[in-house]
Amino acid sequence: MAGCKERAEVAESVTLPLSITLPASETHAASHAPQRRVPGDPGTTERFLLPQHIYYFVTMYADDEWKVMYTLHSEPTSEQWIKRRYSGTLQTDGDSIYEYTEHINLMMSYKRTDGQVYAIASAVPLTFNKSMSAVRSMDDLLTLTFDASSTTVQQNLQHIYTSPYNYKVNGSYYGAFSTIGKRAQTMNLMLYHVAAKVDIKWNVVDTMRINLSDPAEAVRLTYMDARRLYNGNAYCFKPLRNTVAELPSSGYDIHIVTPTDEGLWWEGRAYFYTIPYTVEGEKRYFPLQMLMRTNGTSGTGYQLTLNQPIDTTAAFVPWLRGNFNLTKPLENKSETKTAN
Repeated sequence: MAGCKERAEVAESVTLPLSITLPASETHAASHAPQRRVPGDPGTTERFLLPQHIYYFVTMYADDEWKVMYTLHSEPTSEQWIKRRYSGTLQTDGDSIYEYTEHINLMMSYKRTDGQVYAIASAVPLTFNKSMSAVRSMDDLLTLTFDASSTTVQQNLQHIYTSPYNYKVNGSYYGAFSTIGKRAQTMNLMLYHVAAKVDIKWNVVDTMRINLSDPAEAVRLTYMDARRLYNGNAYCFKPLRNTVAELPSSGYDIHIVTPTDEGLWWEGRAYFYTIPYTVEGEKRYFPLQMLMRTNGTSGTGYQLTLNQPIDTTAAFVPWLRGNFNLTKPLENKSETKTAN
């Protein structure tokens, strides 16, 4: 009796092969590999760690609603990722990608013909606002967040990838699949960065550098911080929908230039990754606060709030570039300046 029941269940199921890939170009590396340059960016090198955690969520349409039917957590090693050239619609043909070689075979009932796969991958383990087994509905899935408050997660935001819920190909969610009888297509799911890249370049104009004719009026940048970055619960699959009630008075800070960084006093370049967010009641902005001090000043410095407009309906997080040309010593002011 039990054996017959098991055979009946297998007869009603279909296998969904699932392939997970990441866009690579020349920017990803295993933990033991050298740093590689960002394509088209000769000024910086960048290193991405390959994910060691992948969290899967499979939904199917049943009883007139989308339900989460299957969840899974796998822990790949760097040896289980291979680099290859890509051909398809989710990335430019010929680009390099990393593919997780351990294909996942999901067992589905062939009586349910429409489904969707969501996934989030990370180099560090993530803590969600609810257990994976408690994610049962589409609302549960789209409101799923990971805790971005820890220093470990903040320092690894560039190593977290996700499947954006509103990325569509040919009018449908790109992680959708269909079963035909007892067969299912292979699902190829490309994951993308959940955090935005901010690239900062600064320069003290030649006539104001510290070693010229008038040292009292000369400029050197001895301090720069990116301040009050988002460090709350961040959406897994809605990377541009994070909001706060008001601009926070504190948050996660990143030191870009310190008084001991003599090589960066007159010019330099740095980048970091952060979670985009908007402030309720304000225009839809990506707020980024910079604190700068020059000539070793010890006051509050010059606080600049950069409000970069973002399209919250877009699928992919932005790459922001800021250029600062310093022409005079910065006044010590406590108020926040705003610029677009």
